[in-house]
Amino acid sequence: MSATLNAPPVRSGIARTLLRRPEIAVASLALVSMLAIGAINPAFWSAGNLFSLLRANVIIGILSLGVMMIMLSGGIDVSFPAFAIAAMYVTIKTMIAWNYDGVVLPFIGATAIGLLLGLVNALFVTRLKMIPLIVTLGTGTAVRGFLLGVIGVSTINIDHMPQALIGFARTDLIDVTQANGQHVGLSAMVLVYLVLALGVHLMLRHTLIGRSIYALGGGEEAARRAGFSVPGTVFFIYGLAGALAGFTGLLHGSMIWIANPHDMAGLELDVIAAVVLGGASIFGGRGSVLGTMLGVFTLVMLTNSLIIMHIDTTWQRIVTGAIVIVAAAITSWRDRGRSA
Repeated sequence: MSATLNAPPVRSGIARTLLRRPEIAVASLALVSMLAIGAINPAFWSAGNLFSLLRANVIIGILSLGVMMIMLSGGIDVSFPAFAIAAMYVTIKTMIAWNYDGVVLPFIGATAIGLLLGLVNALFVTRLKMIPLIVTLGTGTAVRGFLLGVIGVSTINIDHMPQALIGFARTDLIDVTQANGQHVGLSAMVLVYLVLALGVHLMLRHTLIGRSIYALGGGEEAARRAGFSVPGTVFFIYGLAGALAGFTGLLHGSMIWIANPHDMAGLELDVIAAVVLGGASIFGGRGSVLGTMLGVFTLVMLTNSLIIMHIDTTWQRIVTGAIVIVAAAITSWRDRGRSA
C-alpha cells in the first residue's frame, strides 16, 4: 500500500506525447490561435496578411537558429542584437564610403564581423570560464556602445541606402492579385530563412559537431568523457551564432530600407521567447529546428495579430513576457519529470 501511495503520478498518454514532442503542442497552439484570430477578424486570412506574417518570421527566425544552438549547449546569448546591428551599420557605411553597390561581398563582410564577435564570446566563456549570460550581456553592451560612440548615430534612410541591397530584399517568390486589385508578393527572404534552417537542422542531426552540441547540453564533463572537444564546440556554436547575427543584421537593413544603429534593442526577449516556446530546454540538451521555427511563427503571429485586432501595442510585451514564463515553466516541469 505504501509503495502505491508514494509512487509518482502517471501522466496520460497525450501528456507524455506532448512532453516528448513539444513541436506537436506548439503546432496545435498555432493552429488554434489562427482559427480564433481568423474568426475574430477575417482579414487575417488575406494573402497580403499571410505573406506579411511569413516575412516577419525571417529576421527573428534566423536569429533564433543561433540562439537555439547556444541554448542546446546549456548556454545563453543576449549579445546577438548588438552584433547584428553593428555588422549591418558598419557594412552599409563602408559600402557608401566606397561607393560599392553589390550584394555578395557585403553579406560576406557582415557575416565575418558577426563571426569574429561571436568568437570573442567563446573566448571569454572557454578561457576565462565566465558565465555566458554575463559575457554576452557585457559584449553586447560594449559593441553597441562602440557603435554609437565611435561609428555613428545617424540613421541612413532609403535615399542613401545601397540600391543593390534594397533590390535583393524586394525579390518575391510569387505575386498574387487580391480581390481589391492590389498586388502582394511573398518575399524571397522566406526562402533564405528556410535554407538556413535546413542547414542547421542537418548539421545538428547528421554531423559529429551536432551531436557534440547536444552532448554538451547534457553536461560538460559527460561531453568530455564521450570524446568531444568542449572548447571546440563552444567556439563553433558562438561563432556560428555570431555569423548568423551578422548576416541577419544586413538582411534586416535591406528589408526595411533603413540602417538605424539604435535598432533591434530589446529583440533578445522575443527571440529567446520563441526558442523556449518551441520546446528548447533552458537547461540545455533538448530542442529542435522545427520546434524553434514553430515557436517563431506562433510568437510573431500572436504579437502581429494584436495589431490587426487594434489592441494596444504595449500588450505585445505582456504577451511575450507571459510566453517566456509559461514556456520556461513547462520546460522545467518536463525536464524534472524526465529526471524522475
